[in-house]
Amino acid sequence: VQLQASGGGLVQAGGSLRLSCTASARPVSMRTIGWFRQAPGKEREFVAAIRWTGDNTYYADSVKGRFAISRNSAKNTVYLQMNSLKYEDTAVYYCGIGNPILSATRDSEYYHWGQGTQVTVSS
Repeated sequence: VQLQASGGGLVQAGGSLRLSCTASARPVSMRTIGWFRQAPGKEREFVAAIRWTGDNTYYADSVKGRFAISRNSAKNTVYLQMNSLKYEDTAVYYCGIGNPILSATRDSEYYHWGQGTQVTVSS
């Protein structure tokens, strides 16, 4: 399975962006899509996750209430709607796919990754 992430860009603090992650095929054996981010000089950190089926989602505390993860199964695409963006949200955002439990926050539990998309929030 190949993942293609897109939608990043430059936005002012308080603004919004929507990221997309499209899989080349429906991942039959991998249940979970996650978004992670990596800021310069920092480790990659968990942002949000969703299952390919069902409505359950999970968020990092730092984005809860501001970000929303959703899915369009017909398009094999997962979205990350980011609202009320802050300077500290600036990072390269990656989507990954794997089979962890929804609340897993370690990137080692995801098997395949997209190429990353840059999000820059100006203060």
